[in-house]
Order: sequence, then structure tokens, then C-alpha cells
Amino acid sequence: MDTIRIGIVGAGANTKEKHIPGFQALEGVEIVSVANRSRESGQRVADEFGIPTVYDDPYDLIAADDTDAICIGTWPYMHKPLVLAALEANKHVLTEARLALNAQQAHEMLYASRLRPNLITQVVPGPITYDVDQTIIDTINEGTLGDLLSVDIAVSAFDPSKGMQGTFLNPDLPFLWRHDRDLNGMNVMLMGVWYEAIMRWLGPASSITSLTRTNVKARRDPNSGMVRTVAPPDLVEILAEMYAGPILHLRVSEVTGLGPNQMWMFGSDATLHVDFEHISVEIAKSGETSFTEVPIPDEKRDHWRVEEEFVNAIRGLEKVTRQTFEDGVRYMEFTEAVLRSSQTGRKVHLPL
Repeated sequence: MDTIRIGIVGAGANTKEKHIPGFQALEGVEIVSVANRSRESGQRVADEFGIPTVYDDPYDLIAADDTDAICIGTWPYMHKPLVLAALEANKHVLTEARLALNAQQAHEMLYASRLRPNLITQVVPGPITYDVDQTIIDTINEGTLGDLLSVDIAVSAFDPSKGMQGTFLNPDLPFLWRHDRDLNGMNVMLMGVWYEAIMRWLGPASSITSLTRTNVKARRDPNSGMVRTVAPPDLVEILAEMYAGPILHLRVSEVTGLGPNQMWMFGSDATLHVDFEHISVEIAKSGETSFTEVPIPDEKRDHWRVEEEFVNAIRGLEKVTRQTFEDGVRYMEFTEAVLRSSQTGRKVHLPL
């Protein structure tokens, strides 16, 4: 395939910031069309990035014979129908994160992709831990920690103007699409993104026990002026048994003011501490009384190359690793298990 022709469905912030420039920077790749929530917004994107064709209907864009691949940048409620339409039209698909509304939808999308093994399907990964992923993986694989016993992770929503430390509860923030169950499904904050990273380090969980709280139960919708009910929790506490052996404690929060973003891995021979805010890793071995910094060489720091990986996979130059639809199914199962456990007060076993 000489030139790969891409159609864009849903041109929100991440699509404009990452995907469109990423594709346009690649040799032999052309973005030929765009469809957005309105003709006007689609035309603005087309004018900004020099995209020749604007569609009113995303399904017309997908069905057109001028594209080889579709990049889906919509909210999660549209991911399943658009992915299925693209596969039915024999198009490769890159879809934005939060693969689906729930685990069932994710399984249906995975099943459809397996019926067309000639097509590349990829889910946009979360890059939060790219700088430290390989260092964590190497430390575990080299056996430095010994038997991994316990992993404790605390991560917070953050205000970029104040650094990565968590924000305090703020009822005055507006209602966003992420607060709407119809648009965002069972997805909760950045919980799925963090579980992606955890799976890279430890593999999947075998069971979930969780507690959740929605501390701000309603917010004002800036579009309608109405006060609307917030669906997802803003504080999640999870205990998970990992197939690899350790017990995992994960806290994801939007209300733990000045809370750090960090991880502790406790092994039989050493303890690893990762500071996600300052991008630092340190280790203390058995018998030592203080931590020593673990250097992170540049070659171990990953970088954003989602569009390049997608295009290379289409050309047969590499396989998709971040992220596959299988990965997306696992984090949607994890997400749903967290909510099920919180609702029932019971342990939920994985896979669902």
C-alpha cells in the first residue's frame, strides 16, 4: 500500500493535538476527510489542517471508497457503532481510549475485529507512565525485588497550573461529558488508563473488591444551565488479587487535595518507589535503610508514536502493542468489575 488514506470521525482536542498532526507528519499518509459533531465544526478542522473533504454523516465518510483507515476520536458512546461500521466497510480502525461503554460492548468489538484478521484495530493508549514503564518492567523481570508481595498506587486528578498533586473537592467545576453515563458508560476518571499501565507491569487482575464514593453528586451543565446528576464516582478504592501474585491497592481520586501520584512495590528482597509527578524511581534492598535513585536512560523512556505504530501495522512493519482490542476488553472488564463490587459489596472475579 503506497499511500494510506485516513478519514477522521470526531475531531476533539486529542485528535487535533495528537492524531491529525501525527498522521500528517508521516510519509505516505494522507488525511482525506473529516466528520465532526456539526458541519461547521468539521469545516473548521478541515480549514485548519488542510483536509479536502468534510462529511455531514460519519457513516458516509466510513463507507466512501476514498479511505483505507478510520481514526475515531468521538466520545465512548459512539465507539462501538463506528468501529463496527468501519470493519464492515473493510477499513482499518484506530479508536480513542475508553474503548466502549461497558465490557459487553468491548467484547462485541473484539469479536468483530477477529472476524477480519486482515484489518488492523488499535486503541489509543494512555501515555501517563511512558517515562517509567520500561524501568519498572526491567526491575521486576531482573528479579531485583524478589517475590512481589504488595503494590500500592495512589493517583489523583490534578490541576496542570499547580503540578500533578491532587485537587481538593470542588463543587463549582462544571458538568462534563465524562460525568454522563449515556456518553461515557461505566468509565471512571482515568482508572482505565492506569489499569493499562498496571497490566504492562504486572499483567491482569484475577479479582476485584472495591468501594466508591461520588462526593459531588451534581454539577451545573454549562451548555443547558441545568444542574445534572454526576454518574461516576470521584473517589475509588480498589483491592485486587493479581494473577502474578501480589495484592494490589489502587486509589483513583479527584478529591484528595495535594495527594501524591506514586507507587510502592514491596518485594521479598527490595522495595521500589515511583514518583509519577517528578518522574523518578528509587529502590531500597533488604538490609538497607535508605533509597537509592534508579537512573532512567533516554533509551528506556517511551514516547508518543500511536499514529506511527498504527500506520506501520497496516504496512506489516510491526504489530500493535499499545493498545490492542484485547487490552481494551481487559480494562473494560476491570472497570465494570470495580463498579459491580462497589454496588454489591462482593468480590468480583475476572475475567467476566
